[in-house]
Amino acid sequence: MPATIIIGTQWGDEGKGKVTDWLANEMDMVVRYQGGHNAGHTVVADGHELKLHLLPSGVLYPRITSVIGSGLVIDPRALIKELDELKEIGLSEPNLILSANAHLIMPYHRLLDQASELKLGKAKIGTTGLGIGPAYTDKASRVGLRVQDLLDMKIFREKLEVALSSKNQVLTKIYGLEPLDADDIADEYRGYAERLKGVIGDASRVINEALDNGKNVLLEGAQGMMLDIDYGTYPFVTSSSPIAGGACIGAGISPIRIKRIIGIAKAYTTRVGSGPFPTELEGDTGETMRSVGCEFGTTTGRPRRCGWFDAVILKYSTRINGITEIALTKLDVLSSFETVKLCVAYEYDGKIYDYMPYHQTVFHGCKPVYEEMEGWQSDISSATSYEKLPKAAKAYIDRLQELIGAPITMISVGPSRTQTIIR
Repeated sequence: MPATIIIGTQWGDEGKGKVTDWLANEMDMVVRYQGGHNAGHTVVADGHELKLHLLPSGVLYPRITSVIGSGLVIDPRALIKELDELKEIGLSEPNLILSANAHLIMPYHRLLDQASELKLGKAKIGTTGLGIGPAYTDKASRVGLRVQDLLDMKIFREKLEVALSSKNQVLTKIYGLEPLDADDIADEYRGYAERLKGVIGDASRVINEALDNGKNVLLEGAQGMMLDIDYGTYPFVTSSSPIAGGACIGAGISPIRIKRIIGIAKAYTTRVGSGPFPTELEGDTGETMRSVGCEFGTTTGRPRRCGWFDAVILKYSTRINGITEIALTKLDVLSSFETVKLCVAYEYDGKIYDYMPYHQTVFHGCKPVYEEMEGWQSDISSATSYEKLPKAAKAYIDRLQELIGAPITMISVGPSRTQTIIR
C-alpha cells in the first residue's frame, strides 16, 4: 500500500492536527517524521481538546499504531508529560513505537538555545527556547545522544561526559552560566529510560512492514513548508525538513512508497516568530483574524502574526512538495469580513513576481499584489457540504484552487472533527 503524507504549506499552524485526526479513521498507522516539541497540534474530538507536541495525532484511536520517527529530536520529559495527560483524561495508553535512532534533547541544549537567542537581541530567530536547534546541531556534528542510548546507561554516561566537556566550556565562558553536572543529568535520564524502554524500537522496519502488509500509513510533519531549513525563509526557519522529502528520511521509507501528498493550507496566513511575512496585517483586520481564529501558539501561547492568503507561497509549496490535493482550514474565520483579499503576486523595485523570489533581499522587501473578492458574512460552521456554502465562499475557494494549481478536496469550517466538508 502507498503511504500518505500530510504537510503544512505555509509557516505552520495550518490545522494539520485536525486533518490528521480526521483522516486517521481510515488509517492503521500514523507516523510523526520530524521536528520536536516546539511544534503542536490541537485536536478536538469526542469532547476532548488535546494539545499534542510529540505524539502523532492518531493517538485518539486505540487501534492505530502511533510511531515517532527517526527524524525527531526528543525531550523525554515532554513525551512522558503527554503520555500522562492522556491518562488524566481517561484515554488508554497508545500503541506507541519510539524510534531508537531519534536524537535526545539534553538540558544543555535548552540552555544554549535560550542563551543564544538572548545574545542575538533584535536579530533573534524567534525559537521556542526548547533546545530543538542545538539538538539538531549536535546530530549533524555527530556528537548527539540518541534514544537507543537510554537502553545502555554506561554508554549514555560515556557520551554525556564527552559532550559536557565542551558544552560546559561554552555555557560558562561564553554565556556566563553555571556548569552542568553529569551525575545529575544521568540520574534524571535514567528515570526517563525506565519509563520509555518498553516503547523504544526499530521504527523504520515497523513502518515498512506495515506497508508490505497492505496497511494504510499516514505520515505527518510539524511546522510548515516555509520553515523548512533548505526551502523556507532562512534563517527564520526550523532545524529540520517539514517538506514531503523529509517524510521519507524521517520515517525511513523509500519515495516510491508515497502516492498521496496532502497540503494543509489555512484560508488566510499566519506566522509565529521573526522573519518576513508579505501579507501581514498590522491593524484591526489582523487583530480580528487573530481573535476570531484563536491564533495563539499551541506550544508557546505566543500571538500569531496574521495576514491575507498568499497564493505565491502556495504555488511554491505545491511545486516543491508535489502536492496532490489541498485541505483548506479555518474558512469560517473569514466570515467576519465584508470583503476578502488574496495575494496573487509580489512587487519589488517595479518588477512583478508571480513566483517565489529566490533572493532574500527581494522577498524581505516585496509588497503583495492583491485581488479583492466579495465576503460572505454568514455563519458557515454548520455547513455539511460544499453546495451549502454561500456563493461568495465557493467563489473564494474556486479562485484559490485556480491559483494554487492543486484541487481543494477538504474544507474545514470549525475546530471539531465533524466540521469538515469533503469536496
